[in-house]
Amino acid sequence: MTYEPRSIRAGEWRITALSDGTMRLDGGSMWGVVPHNLWKKMTPPAEDMTIALALRPFLAERGDDKIVVEVGIGDRWEQKWKDIYHIDRSVTLEKSVRACGLAPEDITHVIASHCHFDHIGSMVVERDGKLAPLFPKARHFAPKIEVEMAKNPDHVRRASYRPDDIVPVEEAGLLETYEGDAELLPGVRAYDASGHSDGVSVITFNEQEAGDTAIFWADVVPTGHHIQPSFIMAYDIDVVRSFNNRSKWLERASAEGWIGLFYHDLERPFGTITREGRRYELHPIQGEAADLTRS
Repeated sequence: MTYEPRSIRAGEWRITALSDGTMRLDGGSMWGVVPHNLWKKMTPPAEDMTIALALRPFLAERGDDKIVVEVGIGDRWEQKWKDIYHIDRSVTLEKSVRACGLAPEDITHVIASHCHFDHIGSMVVERDGKLAPLFPKARHFAPKIEVEMAKNPDHVRRASYRPDDIVPVEEAGLLETYEGDAELLPGVRAYDASGHSDGVSVITFNEQEAGDTAIFWADVVPTGHHIQPSFIMAYDIDVVRSFNNRSKWLERASAEGWIGLFYHDLERPFGTITREGRRYELHPIQGEAADLTRS
């Protein structure tokens, strides 16, 4: 697996697609009630019926602000789970950050849309036999309800959360939680879009300013193939809430021409969405080769 940083602009923000490798999940679970004959054309499955998914954090830069949005799955996995999820980390978050000319110590903020293990596993690394934040100087933001669930998951949600992904960050004094809709930084907002999980958020950049707006879709719209409101994963904890929130945000993003940032799309990190009759259409954006000259 190779990695080449590519970027788009959203007003003052330069946003670069990073990588923490890939994983595979059951195709039927990723597509819910969508018929197999339909989804297999968009995401061809392997013999075990799993489909390949990117683990794609994003680096957002504006002046002194160096923000990592989502962090990936990390490497703290027993071989059993690496095999089950087909985890491939030949490219890691730290490697891709360094490929952009930055060290972990340079990152000023980390934003988590929710706390499922494949989205926050790289927040914490093992150093000298102890667990510690990968980004030791960054303020870390995460939804309060998601942090609580990660620390004390119930029986239904236990398979999706690991306390060790978040507790060391909290113990280091770097964790700040938010509830509902919140401005995390000037020009960076989180909005409750729950349904996939109890507190999952979409994150917007440059929404209130002149120029392009970018929206990080998290698992609300995991890939560019999932842009129809009814294409809901079986993993979603509340299908009705998920459908309502997906419908609302897809409509707004398409109407206002926002640039989407797709976490799990293997080939298309960026794209805009337009409404074509009763359906949405994706227009991928290749992005530019990242300018490694730090602003």
